[in-house]
Amino acid sequence: MSTPIVDDTGAKSHKNLNIIITVISVVLPLVVALLFSVKLEVNFPFNVYWLPAINAMLNGGTAILLVLALVAAKQHKVKLHSQMIYLAMGLSLVFLLVYVLYHVTTGHTKFQGEGTEKIIYLLLLFSHIALAAIQAPLVLFAFLYGYTGQVDRHKRLVKFSYPVWLYVSVTGVICYYMIAPYYPA
Repeated sequence: MSTPIVDDTGAKSHKNLNIIITVISVVLPLVVALLFSVKLEVNFPFNVYWLPAINAMLNGGTAILLVLALVAAKQHKVKLHSQMIYLAMGLSLVFLLVYVLYHVTTGHTKFQGEGTEKIIYLLLLFSHIALAAIQAPLVLFAFLYGYTGQVDRHKRLVKFSYPVWLYVSVTGVICYYMIAPYYPA
């Protein structure tokens, strides 16, 4: 990590981190999309069909941490807010790793519900996927602005990044519970 540079507005800027976040924001969705065409044959010493349940717990934990972070921010408890965000980012990273591991080793499970249930599931799933694809740059830049003390920029971006991150976390849990009955035993 480079040493922070103070620009003429007094805000710290990490130009290298801006570049890294931009690259991650472009590469991450592409890599995840490409991984869906990969199928690895791996013999795990555990039932991999537990991984989606773990991901639902990670998503749920992230959602709870995000709400706690918001409450802390509203109460001007900056340190507590930061701790909740660090934990939420950690859970999101673990989620991503488990998600990729699951999908490259098992493929996809088809939702078998019908009628209104299927329409609701597909609407939630497609909105979840679309917003998850744009979530990375929003969250990472909001994090960077908060981390570097660019509070005004952080607050402006969080108005968009927070609801997206929370929505993706909550709909991940809902989608899991809707498709869980269709996972192989």
